[in-house]
Amino acid sequence: MDMTLMDWLTAARALGASDLHLEAGTAVVARVGGELRVISESGVTEANLAKIAQDLLGSDGWHQFLERGSADLSTTIGNARYRLNVYKTMRGVAIAIRLLTLSVHDLRTCNLHPDLRRLTEATTGLVIVSGPTGSGKSTTLAALIEEINSSRARHIITIESPMEYAFSNRRSFIRQREVPTHSPSYDQAIIDALRQNPDVLVVGEMRTPEVVRLTLNAAETGHLVLVTMHSATCGEALSRICMSFAPEIQNSIRAQVADCLVGIVCQRLEFLSNHQLRVPRCELLLATSGAKGTIRAGQFSQIANVIQAGGDEGMWSFDRYQRWMNQKKDWLHGAVLTTAPAPESPPVRPTAPPPSRQVPDNRGTIEIVIDEDASLAELAQKLEEKTR
Repeated sequence: MDMTLMDWLTAARALGASDLHLEAGTAVVARVGGELRVISESGVTEANLAKIAQDLLGSDGWHQFLERGSADLSTTIGNARYRLNVYKTMRGVAIAIRLLTLSVHDLRTCNLHPDLRRLTEATTGLVIVSGPTGSGKSTTLAALIEEINSSRARHIITIESPMEYAFSNRRSFIRQREVPTHSPSYDQAIIDALRQNPDVLVVGEMRTPEVVRLTLNAAETGHLVLVTMHSATCGEALSRICMSFAPEIQNSIRAQVADCLVGIVCQRLEFLSNHQLRVPRCELLLATSGAKGTIRAGQFSQIANVIQAGGDEGMWSFDRYQRWMNQKKDWLHGAVLTTAPAPESPPVRPTAPPPSRQVPDNRGTIEIVIDEDASLAELAQKLEEKTR
């Protein structure tokens, strides 16, 4: 009997996996602690995997997948969120699944340093969350959003492709939009968002020069803009933004970035074998006067030195952050998915207190009558008299 997708996901959750890989005719593989682990040699049949993909994509999505050869989506299966990429291989259909956390966590429960909260305290400007693929950028971005959501009344609009985390309104009001489900493109969604009176705009990823331009303009016009991008360091993130434009306008782009930047956090995941836990190791750049001058000059190779010298101003180099990680003891583990919620215990009805309590004694039993109005001192004296 073929296992269902829910069976594989439950098995992956039980192992603490971050990703699950399915391909017709090959073993089922999960990424646990950053390493690939085979969880079933028998694998998935081509017919079963194609049926799973069709059910996930729906009729229209399946036809688009057949034409394009791949499809991105996010969905809720059971009681958890997943991000999926369905794609064609030489063996047929394959699916890469990112197992998202069961709920949106704040910085503390994501095991991030509390100094990152500074990135959410600004009312305008640009905040960049960067890192390599699979480094947990989306989770950190969600944690920053949740910090705002729990502390201030803001109108937050998110633009993602696909939409990963589902937020609940707390103090803020969050409108989540997915490209292309709710808007045909990032460009159009950002233009629309500026007419929707947001305080905070979240752009899932800056992929094209036009999206970068619109994002910078939004950060300059009175909005706090949070974005993600792929880069290995804060300096590389800045370089990629500026180099995406034509050489003749890069000077003005560097000035624009320097003027609107709030900060950049760049992260990579580290596996703590003692705790069996993957946690982010971060580099944090804040937009001090020294940092802005370096950006305007285009000296991106010097950003690491700016961070190293900015420890007293709240910046973190990877090495300094590692030393903090080595000293930290109270690591928090995420919630574990169960196939079904535990049954609730039946309600306990209050009963009247018994009129007396039996106190065991080597010589038999003694009875003490408790007066509800008696003080603790009177009860102690009565007990001493009875046990003499």
